[in-house]
Amino acid sequence: MPLGPEVLALADRIEAFVREVVVPYEADPRRDHHGAPLDEMVFEMRDKARAAGVLTPHIRPDGTHRTQRETALLLIRSGLSPLGPLACNTNAPDEGNMYLIGHVGTPELKERFLRKLHEGRARSAFLMTEPAEWGGAGADPSMMKTTCRPDGNHWVVNGRKCFITGYQGAEVGIVMARAEEGACMFLVDLPDPAIRIDEIPNTIDTSMPGSHATLTIENLRIPADQMLGAAGEGFKYAQVRLSPARLSHCMRWLGACIRAQEIATDYACRREAFGKPLIEHEGVGFKLAENRILIKQCELMIDWCASVLDTASLGTIESSMAKVSVSEALMTIADNCVQVMGGMGVTDKTIVEQVFREIRAFRIYDGPTEVHKWSLAKKIKRDWKQAQGA
Repeated sequence: MPLGPEVLALADRIEAFVREVVVPYEADPRRDHHGAPLDEMVFEMRDKARAAGVLTPHIRPDGTHRTQRETALLLIRSGLSPLGPLACNTNAPDEGNMYLIGHVGTPELKERFLRKLHEGRARSAFLMTEPAEWGGAGADPSMMKTTCRPDGNHWVVNGRKCFITGYQGAEVGIVMARAEEGACMFLVDLPDPAIRIDEIPNTIDTSMPGSHATLTIENLRIPADQMLGAAGEGFKYAQVRLSPARLSHCMRWLGACIRAQEIATDYACRREAFGKPLIEHEGVGFKLAENRILIKQCELMIDWCASVLDTASLGTIESSMAKVSVSEALMTIADNCVQVMGGMGVTDKTIVEQVFREIRAFRIYDGPTEVHKWSLAKKIKRDWKQAQGA
């Protein structure tokens, strides 16, 4: 079914805003030690997005979420600059956290925690991954070692977390911990003295403010009414968030690769070598042609998975397939763009080298390719066994 004229017009406004207002910020020096934009710059861009009517476009003014197919169109356009999602408030982890709170949170929790995220006046963090040297949860969430126990009308949380995107500077946190009943999720105000930053490592990606912190949680007391849902249902709620979050990563980084393709194409059409423009050499032109094909494949894969999620299905298998297919295709696109541009492609004169770095990290976010393939292989075996018994 075609998308309506209202969302198509909104997508055009987002694209114009990103290209005309956000792209100049790519040269802004207000960055942290890691190269990520400072909050001062982020909220300055958001003020301009608010004035332009393109802030938090994936959520309607009444607080309801748009369909995933509509969201895909909007997030792809916001991704045309690595700063676009931050400016439009469609960035990770905030977009996924807003989705989760909006679908699971009580009215009181939405008012307290979701409103300021929706309005683009705060950032958030999702505290799930744990250090490998501690034997904690990574791609296998069942290994979670952070614990929570009831204490009167509070829960007390102890444990460690790592690679917590955006933690430094965040005002809202979603904490996952293990109780006797199973996994639990809590909403907390940040910062909290019971959560200590041990380290903020330098990583290959630089698009996310607050970087990816390593944390120690000591006797964090959380009021019982700040639990998301019921005790023991944390992994269930994680699935509510994870499938759309996987797909929204695909949307945003597809936008970035579309822009990288534009930059590489312009370079190849202007730069000459061996008597003709680079694009007329098959080794160069074919890479750009391959990119055009892969971009269309990514668009179709995203739209297919979004249509599944729009049926209210969890879309676990479909989102795994989309995440693998799109992330691997985008890696090829980004690599081709760097190669086409030669030496210029590995400098910071354009965003192409940053897109390459960000996409490399994306292949690990929300489950590395190998874990998704392993999960799909198990599904294939289950389907086969079921067919044998039919």
